[in-house]
Amino acid sequence: MRRVEHIMGFPISLLVEGNENDSENDGENGVMTAEAAEPAFDWLREVDARFSPFRADSEVSRLDRGELARDEVSRDLAEVLALCEEYRVATGGAFDVRLPGRGLDPCAMVKGWAVQRAAELLTDLGAKRLCLNAGGDVAATGGPWRVGVRHPERADRLCTVLSLTDGAVATSARYERGDHILDGRTGRPATGLLSLTVVAPSLTEADATATAAFAMGAEGIEWAASREGCEIFAVDARQRVFRTPGLPVAA
Repeated sequence: MRRVEHIMGFPISLLVEGNENDSENDGENGVMTAEAAEPAFDWLREVDARFSPFRADSEVSRLDRGELARDEVSRDLAEVLALCEEYRVATGGAFDVRLPGRGLDPCAMVKGWAVQRAAELLTDLGAKRLCLNAGGDVAATGGPWRVGVRHPERADRLCTVLSLTDGAVATSARYERGDHILDGRTGRPATGLLSLTVVAPSLTEADATATAAFAMGAEGIEWAASREGCEIFAVDARQRVFRTPGLPVAA
């Protein structure tokens, strides 16, 4: 089953493969149908409505305007804000969703967190072999899946191809949106890296670690590599390539 929708400002594609002997999934020959996956996409649309800083009526916007107290937010938003604070402290302020002169913007945490939960929901619904791709960041189960890492300066080239069984891959880079990742310590764009890819057990961790490390600049490579369960592929501003020994490169 394949399905693609545009949610949270980027395409989200789902591929679910089934086994004809697997009777636990919905649909012919045990393959999950598009309709059966609807709760996961409903969840992603709900997240967009509740947590987008670009929607005036979202919970995030209401909190930022002072219409909600911190102890009045939902359990989900409280969890996201706690994760944001964890990464702010861990990076010495490089990762910060409250930059001076800007409103509260937890998007760097929300994306991976929300898509990871969607993947878990699909698993609970019976999908055993799935690949959920959100704007190039991937959560997968039942692999191996082959995940290409784009060359940071050549859109038609790959730097490497990873083999992912159960886990996630996320990349932060400058090639799609320019200098959009800011170093919270200075408020200026982070320019020490061209791209940084993280493989981790969950997309929550992979995406947040990739963004946080990119915000730190060149020092973020070592920081990300030191995170438990994380493997790294990075290209710095001088086009030097770094990779951790356990990076799951496809044969």
